[in-house]
Amino acid sequence: MGTVRWTGPLESAALLTALPVPARARTSTRGVLPWAPLVGLVLGGLASGVAVFGNRLISPFAGAVLGIAVLALLTRGLHLDGLADTADGLGPLRDRERALQVMHQGDVGPFGVVTLVLTLFLQVACLAALLPAHGGWLGLCTAVLASRLAMARTGLPGTAAAEGSALGRAVVGTVSPAWLAGWWLAGAVLVTGTAVATAQPADGLRLLAAAAAGLLAADLLLRRATARLGGVTGDVMGAMGEVAATVVLLGAAALLG
Repeated sequence: MGTVRWTGPLESAALLTALPVPARARTSTRGVLPWAPLVGLVLGGLASGVAVFGNRLISPFAGAVLGIAVLALLTRGLHLDGLADTADGLGPLRDRERALQVMHQGDVGPFGVVTLVLTLFLQVACLAALLPAHGGWLGLCTAVLASRLAMARTGLPGTAAAEGSALGRAVVGTVSPAWLAGWWLAGAVLVTGTAVATAQPADGLRLLAAAAAGLLAADLLLRRATARLGGVTGDVMGAMGEVAATVVLLGAAALLG
């Protein structure tokens, strides 16, 4: 990865969120993936706060809808769009060239719509089951952090970029294995430490298991995309994030709810 770009957090926020960022931070993508987990922590904290507020003020379902809606708003729906486009490209049977063409068109087909709707329903349902549980808000934070770890994984050296993917080519090789391992360790310590601080140490271990399942699911999607498309694209990165977050929420709801 070379030297650490300390402007990376701003570069990552500029591309991955709708948060106000100075214009000079939008000129480079080198720091986008290395600092994506930090952006995930910020987004997860904001979304969890809104979800908890909605839960206490109205109901768990309302809190879950608000929490997921905040994530969509703060990311401009970028990753959800990537999920829909990737579903359209990987779902129906078509050759590689046609699949990439469909993903680049920008509109969403029936397969993408169904995937998007079912994913959002599943996220809301799982979060609604989590919020009444003690420390359930930590499940959403863990899911958002894991999703950005999954996206950062695509920046490891040796990751293939699909033909025609400018973003894929720009970010491949920007994340070193040691840097990513450091984020994994930091995330594990943060999740377990928070669980211990809230007197629920067993929840920390359950959330780590859910996070591992989410990262595995995202990696399987990457393997599928590499085989079908020839490598990663910006849409695939977004899809990996949504898949990871959904599987983490599903696992957390099953283990904590």
